[in-house]
Amino acid sequence: MTRFEKALKIGKILDKLYPNTPIPLNHSSSYTLLVAVMLSAQTTDKKVNQVTPNLFKVADTPEKMFSLEHRAIRLLIKEIGLAPTKSKNLKKMAKQLIDGGGMKPDWEYLESLAGVGHKTASVVMSQWYGIPAFPVDTHIHRLASRWGLSKACNVIMTELDLKKVWPKKIWNKRHLQIIFFGREYCPARNHNLKQCPICSWAASK
Repeated sequence: MTRFEKALKIGKILDKLYPNTPIPLNHSSSYTLLVAVMLSAQTTDKKVNQVTPNLFKVADTPEKMFSLEHRAIRLLIKEIGLAPTKSKNLKKMAKQLIDGGGMKPDWEYLESLAGVGHKTASVVMSQWYGIPAFPVDTHIHRLASRWGLSKACNVIMTELDLKKVWPKKIWNKRHLQIIFFGREYCPARNHNLKQCPICSWAASK
C-alpha cells in the first residue's frame, strides 16, 4: 500500500469518527486563540482551558495584557508549564501587536511575535482565518511516523509530507481529526496496536 493509499483510507476513518472538528481551546477572538495556543505548548488543552477564563477576564486584548505587570500575568497562568517564560512572552507579544496594528492573517508577522512559532501561527491561520495550514505538534508527528506517512525526523518535514498526501482544502480539518484520534485511540505509551482502528493495519513500527 502506497503512502497515498494509506492516507486515503486513514482519511475515510477519521471523517467517519470525527465529522465535526471543534477547536479544543476556548477563545473568543483571534487574539485569545493566539494566547491559548501559545500557552498550550508542553501543557494539555484541558489545563489551558482551566486557566484562560480568569486570564481573559482581565486581559482579552493586547492593550489589557500589556497593562498588567509581568508578575500579575505569571500568577494568572502559574499552573501552566513554563509559566515564567510564557508570561514574559505574553507581555512582549502584546506590545508587538499594539505597535503592529493588532492581529492580522500574515505568516511573517505572526511568526515574528514573542513566543509564537510556526505551529502556533499555523493554528491561528487555519482555525481563525480559514487559511489552509497543517499545524504539526509532537502527537501528529508521532502518528504520521507510526502510520508510515512520514519518515521525517522533525515536525517541519512531517508537515510537508502530510501536505502532500491530503488535499489542501481539508488540511485545517485533518490536523484536528488526527489530534482527536490520537487522544482517544493512540496513547504514546502502552498502546495496543491490534485494537486501534488505524494502527492495527497502518502501523509501520
